[in-house]
Amino acid sequence: MATDSEGKDQQHPLWSRDRQVVDSLLQGEPTDYNLVELGRLRIRYQDFPGARDIQRDLDNVLQRWQLTEAELYARTREIHALGEVYRGLGGQRDDWN
Repeated sequence: MATDSEGKDQQHPLWSRDRQVVDSLLQGEPTDYNLVELGRLRIRYQDFPGARDIQRDLDNVLQRWQLTEAELYARTREIHALGEVYRGLGGQRDDWN
């Protein structure tokens, strides 16, 4: 049974906050923090039916930093294994929020 929302883009509830992060990534360098943020947002928006601007810009950042998605995830796993990348943010940041 088809629904009214089938085929239509959705608005992600965190779009506004994430848009600011993506804008920062577009201007930034591939620091540990930025790599982890890029990986986190790629996972969040993977297969999301909307937020095409964010998905496109995340692809652009990956290309600009000359990384494949597999390389990005390998690097972020290493970063997380070494310690808390969000240290200094008061411990209130969950990696996946």
